[in-house]
Amino acid sequence: METEEGKEQEPATQVPDSEAPDDDQKDEKDKYDVPEHETASAEVEEKQDIKETTKPEERILSDDFFYDYEELCSKPFISPETPIPNNLLTFLHSFGYDSTRRVNLQLIGGETVMFVAGNLVIFLDIKTKEQKYIRSSSGGGIGILMVHPSGNYFALGEKGTKPNIIIYEYPSLKPYRILQGGTERAYGFVDFNSSGNLLVSVGENPDYMATIWNWKQEKIVLRSKAFSQDVYRITFSLENEEQLTSSGAGHIKFWKMVETFTGLKLQGQLGRFGKTALTDIVGYVELPDGKVISGSEWGNMLLWDGGLIKVELRRKHGKPCHQGSINQFVLDEGELITIGSDGCVRVWDFETIDTAEPYDEDSVVEMEPMNELFVGRNVNLQSMVKFKGSNLIWCAQDSSGRIWKLDLSFSNITQDPECLFSFHAGVIQAMDLSPLTYLMATTALDHTVRIYDFVRNEELVTVRYRQGGTALTWAPLVRYSRGNMIVVGFDDGVIRILEVYNPQDLARVAGRMQVGEAELRLKQALKPHTAEVTAIAYDRNGEMLATGSKDNTVFFFQSGDQYVPVGFINVPGPVVSLQWSPPSHEKNMLLIFCENGYVVQVACPEPEEFDTTLTFEIPLRKQYFRFKSIRSSIERNNEINWRKQVKEQKEKEKQERLKKKKEMEAENPELATEEEEEEEEEEEEEPEEELPMIYIPPQPSPILCGFYSKPNTFWLSVGDYDCGYLYHCKFADDRRISEDSSRSEKEPFAFIAIEDATENPIREMIFNSEKDLLFCGMEDGAVRVYPLKPNDYELKSMQGFWSLNVHDNDYGHINQICISHDEQFLLTCGADSNVFAFGILPQEELGELMRGKRAVVPIPRIGFARDKIANDIDDPNAYSLENAKQKAELDLILKLAEEKKAKKRMELEKLQNEFKELQIKNAELPEHVQLKKEDFEIDKRIQDQIDKQITDRIDMVYKEMAWEQEKYQIGLQKLQARFRDAVEHDTVIVHCFESDHKVSTYRVTSFSEKYHQMKADMLRRSQLQVEQKSKDNLFKESKGAGMEKTADQDMEVDLLGGSRQSQAKVNIGLRHAERLQNMINKTDKAKAKIEQRKKEWTELYLSQPDDNYEDPNDIAAIKDAQEHMGDFKLKTAPDYTVPEHLRINAEKKRNQLIRLEELIHELKTEMSKKVVNLRNTKLDVIEQITNLCKELALIQTKLEPSQHLPIPVVPSMYPDEMPEKKFQYNQEKLLEFRDENFPGKKHKKQSDQVSEIEKLSGTAIATLDSSNYQLEGDTEKPQMYEMAPLSKLEEEIKTIEETKYLYMQTEILRKISELIKNFDAELRVLCHQKYRLDIALKMADLRHVTLFEEVLLLKEFEKSEDMLQNRVDQRIAERVEMQVKSEECFQQQEAKKRDIVKLQEKEKALYATFQVSLGENNKHADFLTKVFKKKIKRRRKSEAKVSAGSDEESEEESDEEFGYSDEEDESDSDDGGVDDSACPDTCDPALFDNTLQLREKRLDIEEALAEEKKTLELIKKEYEMIAKKVKVIDGTVKSAKHDLEVLQREKQQKLNELYVVVPLKLHQIEYIVNGDMPNDLESGLVFTNMALTSLQRRIKELHVERTEQRELYKQARQKHVQLLQDKAEMEAKIAELEEKCYQEMVRKFGCVVDLEALQTLSVNMTLEELKEKINVNNTKFHRKIKQREDRRAELQAELIHYTRQYTCRLDQLNMMLTEKEKIETQLNSHQKKMGAEIQKQKVELSEKQELIQQVEKQAQEINDLKEEISLLMRKGGHILPPTQPPLTQ
Repeated sequence: METEEGKEQEPATQVPDSEAPDDDQKDEKDKYDVPEHETASAEVEEKQDIKETTKPEERILSDDFFYDYEELCSKPFISPETPIPNNLLTFLHSFGYDSTRRVNLQLIGGETVMFVAGNLVIFLDIKTKEQKYIRSSSGGGIGILMVHPSGNYFALGEKGTKPNIIIYEYPSLKPYRILQGGTERAYGFVDFNSSGNLLVSVGENPDYMATIWNWKQEKIVLRSKAFSQDVYRITFSLENEEQLTSSGAGHIKFWKMVETFTGLKLQGQLGRFGKTALTDIVGYVELPDGKVISGSEWGNMLLWDGGLIKVELRRKHGKPCHQGSINQFVLDEGELITIGSDGCVRVWDFETIDTAEPYDEDSVVEMEPMNELFVGRNVNLQSMVKFKGSNLIWCAQDSSGRIWKLDLSFSNITQDPECLFSFHAGVIQAMDLSPLTYLMATTALDHTVRIYDFVRNEELVTVRYRQGGTALTWAPLVRYSRGNMIVVGFDDGVIRILEVYNPQDLARVAGRMQVGEAELRLKQALKPHTAEVTAIAYDRNGEMLATGSKDNTVFFFQSGDQYVPVGFINVPGPVVSLQWSPPSHEKNMLLIFCENGYVVQVACPEPEEFDTTLTFEIPLRKQYFRFKSIRSSIERNNEINWRKQVKEQKEKEKQERLKKKKEMEAENPELATEEEEEEEEEEEEEPEEELPMIYIPPQPSPILCGFYSKPNTFWLSVGDYDCGYLYHCKFADDRRISEDSSRSEKEPFAFIAIEDATENPIREMIFNSEKDLLFCGMEDGAVRVYPLKPNDYELKSMQGFWSLNVHDNDYGHINQICISHDEQFLLTCGADSNVFAFGILPQEELGELMRGKRAVVPIPRIGFARDKIANDIDDPNAYSLENAKQKAELDLILKLAEEKKAKKRMELEKLQNEFKELQIKNAELPEHVQLKKEDFEIDKRIQDQIDKQITDRIDMVYKEMAWEQEKYQIGLQKLQARFRDAVEHDTVIVHCFESDHKVSTYRVTSFSEKYHQMKADMLRRSQLQVEQKSKDNLFKESKGAGMEKTADQDMEVDLLGGSRQSQAKVNIGLRHAERLQNMINKTDKAKAKIEQRKKEWTELYLSQPDDNYEDPNDIAAIKDAQEHMGDFKLKTAPDYTVPEHLRINAEKKRNQLIRLEELIHELKTEMSKKVVNLRNTKLDVIEQITNLCKELALIQTKLEPSQHLPIPVVPSMYPDEMPEKKFQYNQEKLLEFRDENFPGKKHKKQSDQVSEIEKLSGTAIATLDSSNYQLEGDTEKPQMYEMAPLSKLEEEIKTIEETKYLYMQTEILRKISELIKNFDAELRVLCHQKYRLDIALKMADLRHVTLFEEVLLLKEFEKSEDMLQNRVDQRIAERVEMQVKSEECFQQQEAKKRDIVKLQEKEKALYATFQVSLGENNKHADFLTKVFKKKIKRRRKSEAKVSAGSDEESEEESDEEFGYSDEEDESDSDDGGVDDSACPDTCDPALFDNTLQLREKRLDIEEALAEEKKTLELIKKEYEMIAKKVKVIDGTVKSAKHDLEVLQREKQQKLNELYVVVPLKLHQIEYIVNGDMPNDLESGLVFTNMALTSLQRRIKELHVERTEQRELYKQARQKHVQLLQDKAEMEAKIAELEEKCYQEMVRKFGCVVDLEALQTLSVNMTLEELKEKINVNNTKFHRKIKQREDRRAELQAELIHYTRQYTCRLDQLNMMLTEKEKIETQLNSHQKKMGAEIQKQKVELSEKQELIQQVEKQAQEINDLKEEISLLMRKGGHILPPTQPPLTQ
């Protein structure tokens, strides 16, 4: 099995193309023929798997071509040079049917059945019962028979070496086609496909080859090994002819014909059993959807899907589908039909099986058949075929030997099963022919004995017994001249003497009208053996009958009117055959052949010589022969002789060569020298092989048959190792052989080799009357005829033979060969259930002989009608004759022993009585004279010994009775388990003390296993429903949460992706990081605020009601009204629709039934517990009363009798109050039970003895007690004294005590009365409660009946409802699935839209970056823009990773690899051929490289954008397609729901037809007509007053509510108008605000921007980096400006200082000049003063000019930085640094 599973996918090999038709015959080719281009590969594979043979030239067979049957069919084999006619035996008729063969019944031609019988195919006409036949062509047997779907052909799969499949045409029976080379040994099964153009076959051991044929052209299409074990069936699928299925021992295999690159292949997949136990699969059927359903050994059905067991099907409550294996499946008109070995044909619902799904891990589904046909007892159906032209009538094969006609219409006019033909079933054990007429008797293990008229080919009578027949012989004419006695042996050791007679004359006397031509009557029944009878033989005089058995005995009977047992002998082995010596021998001897190699010879016993009083075993003188194997010696001698002959031949050749050599020497000496050297090399003798060893098998070979040759000499045919020879053996000298010497083995003194019998021994041998023909039955089912010289018992003339294979070659060995009394007919019976009749004369002479002939049934003998019918032995355990005799002898011994015991018991009883009288006399004597007990003991040791013996006997009795005790103990436990353990509360009746009131418990039984199972199933289903609902809710919640989470994550990624990415790339300083973190926090807060605003808007929009919005309060009120007010529409109304929550099915109704049963059980249990507690209270009360009565009696002893009040009687418990005491027993009860049920003398005597002993002991005890009492009285009398008068104090004390005791007496009586009254009151209260509970339980019982009727009714709808509900569920599930897919598509669509928006934003940012990189007034801006926008050819990134091997793809595919189109080419041409390979000389290289990089990014974004748009279009199409599917599914859901509602309405109508009991009191009936209550209340309506009052009150409430609702509607309408006005105002205000917002955006930003995006603008690291650089530069520049300012301030201060000094000096100079002026008054002071002022002005102007130039440069730098900052603030993205270098400091 393991190796087979490993090879399960190995493809089959296709035949070479040499077998396929030529091109000219392509029209006639089948579609599965091999094409020519696959010839080479197919030939290579064929050489690997199939041995190639030289094939003939191709030929095409025409449709009208036929083979010659006479040339094709097998002929008898005749030894060469043997004068035996070819027509020695002529086949006449077949009386058997191999019913145990698989699929051995076919219908053809309407009214003809055909089946295989050995080497024949029998055609049996059902009406006329005429037979036709055809023989096999190989002579090796027939394996399988199958009819073509058209009915015009049938296929015959043969057995033998390289067997053929022959297709015959019907009704001409001409061979039409011959299929060769399909298997090695035998065909196990063949099958045609549904169209009939293909045939599949499978071989048996050793190859198990499956072959598919184009049978009309005799071509093999495909072949493969099917399995490594037996394959029972292989068939085509009815729906798909390219699929096949095979099954067999422990496997099932699924095949497919697939087209591969090397040709058509047959691939097989082995079925995996998984957890299911491995089983042989006999029957299966392929379902239309590809699944396969098969049977199993235990009777369940297995549903296979995809090579695995999907589900196992069985009947409810764990019962299998069939009791035993399922032998065939038939899929007929939508119904699945199964036939099983239990004799049942069951019809199953195909749709239920096809849609079966496992509910748990066991994968077991329970269902019941729709219809069932039980054919009969002891019926084992194997196969079934349908009558042509009828869809309901079938013909069935029964392995019990019958062919049935079955009517599967399952209607009121269905016919009972009709037995068309009846045959023996199994091996035919024995057969014999009448010595007087043409009657044949047969018997088999099928418990029948049959009588045939083999001339008219009719069965005359069949008698059935309880045991199977094993041996049979017809009594000889020398003893019974009428030829009317048959002796039959059976497998239980019984032999029955049967009388054959013609009942027709007796019928006329008895008034019987319809009788047969023959009947069998039991003459006598005897049981000589304890095992099966194997041989029966009469001696030559017919006076002695010998029977042999497997119990190693041979029994002899004296024949006559009654068979008288003579005796038996023991033999050393099981008896195989008995052979009496022929009349030519002097002594009447019996030859006994034993299976274990022994042959025993005894003389015929004389009845008068032996005494069989005590035993039937007789001391006959025996001669033993134990066969010793000589086959190895024979083969060794043959080898020696062969080697001797070879050596002599070589020596002769050598002498011839020497002679030639001498002649050649004279002619040519040189040539002679060379030949001498060659001869010397040749003369080197090869080493001689060792001779075969002498081998003797450890177990002697079994003896098969034999016969006398001469006195004390016989021939043997032996099986196993020693077969192939006939051995001539001889007994030793005429002396008695001891038991030890009989074990010594003896060799045969002669032998004859049997041709072609090395593994084919002779099973049966018989001579004709002239002893010139020896008929042999072979192991392989062949009949051999050896011509001999007359009376040649030495078999010296046994040379050639005539042989014909008739029975099955594998298992049809011949058990018996018989020749008719006139030696004109030969009949054979075999192990293949077949009986064949042959004519010994030529066919022409036989025809004349048989014309008008018939068997003559013996007429009844005189006095036949007055004979008593013999007693039969039906009990298989009945005693044999010897065992009965031994038992009778043992019974006689036991009887004598019992009589002796009884006599001794009487003597012992007499002595016991005398001893008892002595004991009585001794007791009457005075005490001092009486003898003590010890005085009666003679010896104490004797008493001890007696006690020990009694103890030992008691122990022995205990041991003997241990088994019985255990048996009855187990029986008691079983009874208690059956009747007591299931009872929780038995019936307990509690009675009142003072009244007749009583209350009883309910007899409550515990719940059955079925109830617990149903309860568990109910809980499990409810739990599954709850879990499913919770799963659905969780799924919906998780789905919604997942979508929200995904959206949030996407948004978070979108908003923070850039910042996280940039943060990962740039390493910035701590202060800058803090600043960025603050910005991020600010952005996050803005995002949170925006999200919160969005959430509020979402909640607001969600809270907005749609057009179909309904107020939840109104919905709740409507629901409450529907649930509580009720819809009082009559359920009988045609428009009534069952609400969803009120729909009921069988399962819910079963649950109600279970809950009702549980409630009833709970109420009964609770009440029973109360009653039991009350019973226990009564016990306590009785105990208290008993104690109080004892106390009262004690008190009354202290009062005067006149003061005594009557003591109440203590109540007792009734027997029915303590029912458990019935099951409490003791020794006395057991003895009483024994005396009542098993009365007998022995028990009576023992009981009398016991009673007398008890009386004696009782009188003795009474005497002793009376004497003791007298002694005590005597002792007490002297102690009595006279009482003294009491004093006053004592009298007062006495009075006080009397008063106390009187009070106590009264109080006790009051307590007793109170206890009794309280208990009675409690019982009456409980009784009243039980009455009320009885009413409720009776109502519950009525309800239970109603529920049960409803369950039965609902079960009829269960199947249809389940189908419709499943359909609705499936459609809803499909809709939910489509909705989920639609939602997924919608989410994908939204995600793609977001991705497209992102890509578009990236593209805009990229363009902006490019513009910024260009800067202002760039002279190469046009060139760089063309370079940036240029469309170039490049490989896609996804395609770039493909290996170089993809270069072989077509040009169209290569074009698609590049991201350009015709439009792109045109755009390139418009560019004027921009050369981007080199940077212009005047252009900045960095800027050119940056432009190329940006172009690559642009192309990446455009490709991604195109892909996203393409994906979005596909998703849109899928979304639209899903939407269409949802609409279609919605329609199907509505249709399915409508069908379900129709079914619910129909089901409700059926439920309405059920009668429901509603008990009403008279005052509850208010249905009055004309003041009187009508007699018929059918038109009335059962309705509660409360509900009616509620409806009337509701009418008034509805009037009030209608007025209120109108007022509410008026107010709502006014409010609606106001809200519309408010809405218009709000919309106008919103429009105004939107216009204002637009104006502000345009004013501030120049365009409309997304404020949310602006607020949540994330940190751009490039921008921040530039800002940081600006800040650094600003800081640097501010530092430099500060330094310059400080320097300027220093210089200015210095200037001021110097100016002050200069001023001072000027003042001095002025003073000096003044002085000078004073001194030089005469100088020209005006000119000097003007010169000094001009000098001062020049110095100040030069310094001022330098400072102004420095400030202007700084202002220019500041303005440039501000422009950059403003540019960066207005547009995001990456901005290239300025191309101009910074200004020099």
